[in-house]
Amino acid sequence: MERLQKLIAQAGIASRRAAEQLIVDGRVKVNGTVVRELGTLAQTSDQIEVDGTPIKFETNVYYVLNKPAGVLSTTSDDKSRRTVVDLIQETNRIYPIGRLDYDTTGVLLLTNDGDFANALIHPRFKVEKEYDVKAQGLIRREESAMLAKGIKLEDFQSQPAKILDVRYDDKKENSHVSIVITEGKYHQIKRMFEAIGHPVLKLRRARFGNITCDGLKQGESRALKPHEIKTLWNLAKHGNDGSR
Repeated sequence: MERLQKLIAQAGIASRRAAEQLIVDGRVKVNGTVVRELGTLAQTSDQIEVDGTPIKFETNVYYVLNKPAGVLSTTSDDKSRRTVVDLIQETNRIYPIGRLDYDTTGVLLLTNDGDFANALIHPRFKVEKEYDVKAQGLIRREESAMLAKGIKLEDFQSQPAKILDVRYDDKKENSHVSIVITEGKYHQIKRMFEAIGHPVLKLRRARFGNITCDGLKQGESRALKPHEIKTLWNLAKHGNDGSR
């Protein structure tokens, strides 16, 4: 049994807050009876109607995509550019969990499970995201320490990060860094490296929690396995790291 507004939101009819208003306005019926009381419990086997139309419940689906550059992390685009959902053959409505920039590649999770998505992207759950970064110039130890401690940006202070590796290219012109963060602010990685004077030249998300895109070519996807979904839930609930 679930709260009625949660079921309506899960069906994609409205957000949970908007669903609450639908209930208060008397626009929702459960098994033929108008329900106006918030917190009413129901289940997917009940006949739930909104404005006289029965709602249908989708089966929850979970995917990992190896996102290529030049694809938008959204469900639609008014300029008819390719989006990540165009790359996955799925009849259910799905959407990305968080976003990767247009030119960023790597691990992107997609689902139609709102609770799952919210648990993974909410900053208080601290699910790790690991990135491979190619940055301009040679990053010194003290600059790595600044990233690890947290960077003061214009609108927020980044949380402490893990620096797993720093190496220079053969020409000693650029740096390659593996960094782990638990947030997902807009352009966060790019802004952090810009703040220490090393603009990002190339960015790939290598891991989200316990999920990598090993074995997937860019643009390819696969369904998450049940044990992978369970582990992601555990990471969100208990704050475990997802390191391999």
